Amino acid sequence: MGFYIAREEEILGGLATDVYFTRTFKVLKAKGVRKKVRMEFHVMKLPKGYEWAVYAGLEEVIYLLKGKPVTVYSMPEGTLFKAGEPLLIIEGYYDDFALYETPVLGILRHYSSIASKAARVKRLAMDKTILFFGLRAVHPAIAPMVDRAAYIGGVDAVSGVLSEKYLGLKPSGTMPHALILTFGDQREAWKAFDEVVEPNVPRIMLVDTLYDEREEALMAARLLGGRLYGVRLDTPSSRRGDMKHIVEEVRWTLDINGFKNVKIVVSGGLDEKEIVRLRDLVDAFGVGTSISMPPSVDISADIVEVYENGAWKPFTKRGKLPGAKQVYRKRPGLNDIVALMDNPGNIPEDYTPLLLKYLDNGEPVRELPSLEDIRRYVLEQLREVPEPTLAD
Repeated sequence: MGFYIAREEEILGGLATDVYFTRTFKVLKAKGVRKKVRMEFHVMKLPKGYEWAVYAGLEEVIYLLKGKPVTVYSMPEGTLFKAGEPLLIIEGYYDDFALYETPVLGILRHYSSIASKAARVKRLAMDKTILFFGLRAVHPAIAPMVDRAAYIGGVDAVSGVLSEKYLGLKPSGTMPHALILTFGDQREAWKAFDEVVEPNVPRIMLVDTLYDEREEALMAARLLGGRLYGVRLDTPSSRRGDMKHIVEEVRWTLDINGFKNVKIVVSGGLDEKEIVRLRDLVDAFGVGTSISMPPSVDISADIVEVYENGAWKPFTKRGKLPGAKQVYRKRPGLNDIVALMDNPGNIPEDYTPLLLKYLDNGEPVRELPSLEDIRRYVLEQLREVPEPTLAD
């Protein structure tokens, strides 16, 4: 009995892979076939409604491939990209990295899917706070990774306790219904929270457990007075009705009773449409499952060049474009030109290449940015693109 999770040494050792790659490795070794190739990681089609996605997971890929005889080119982590663009290129003898195709794809796809959904939510909310409450939707072994991906995407805070240890992010959160139900009286629970929890934690009280939200919000405001920072509405869908009307009632009631300073936080099954509908009324959103379990950003990998007779030769499977490629971008926005890496042609001077060298024969050649720097980079780009199209 235990947790069914791969250990770090198993991942680094190439064991967390698909069996067809181990068989490929065995065949290549048995037949003495060694060919130098360039493998390109790209997305041919984004999820429905996505005009762009956020590239994430590079730091872990570099950690995985560091010390192995490969050269890696990549977009910087946090770059917004469009369908059809190369994200990362591995250059080396294929048998030296065949076992790592699965984990590289798994890292990039999972990270980019979560970061992209978080970025869409943040772009729609923008100046309103997004709190990420999505850990209950994923296996606990990957909680810090999921928090990191969501934070890269632009959420303002995460709830995971371990993220302070692994990411340096102080977790944020309010209280569960279980606290109030255990006390049996919401006022006693609020009072106990206020007395016990560290004073630097904002007093945000859950106000929809036993009575009407409007009534509980006013009760909390009168009980805590100036110490109350905000109230959280997490009304279940079975009793919700129209959340916008509920928020309007709570806001009106707090205002006319002298509590205009009290913030309103809404959580509970929120996605993009609810964010848009409530963003003019709400101060902060708690978003969980829609970010933790997002549409998949389907990154795939293909050999696009082989090294023969002292030169790189464009070569790939049908349905894909041969040749290792570079992306040139002019900001603001995603004004991109995709061209061959080694023979780009005439690229305007105000366009900058995005794919940079990160590993040279396994040796790091570029300093990786901090988590905060990556998030800032994402937010800068989000201000340069239109609001996401909401899927039906």
